[in-house]
Amino acid sequence: MTTKRDEFIDKMKHQLDDINKQISEFEEKAEESSEKARADFDANIDKLREQGKQMQAKLDELRSASEHSWDHMIEETRKIRDAFVHSFKYFRSQLK
Repeated sequence: MTTKRDEFIDKMKHQLDDINKQISEFEEKAEESSEKARADFDANIDKLREQGKQMQAKLDELRSASEHSWDHMIEETRKIRDAFVHSFKYFRSQLK
């Protein structure tokens, strides 16, 4: 039986995996960039990867959260996710 908690965590994990996949695809394309563009690109990718790690850590924490702390943690998780998604979308818009 799937709970709302499981559904929420699965949805967040899916979003994280999807963005990480797209970041990896951007990294492959960056191989063809000039040295200066590559350095800027790598710095941005590093920031995105760090945000992804923070989101993964929060999801891991959420999995083991008690019912008492769940409501508070879900809001924190959404904020981290929203910041990560916003950063990713901004980065992606700069590539076009």
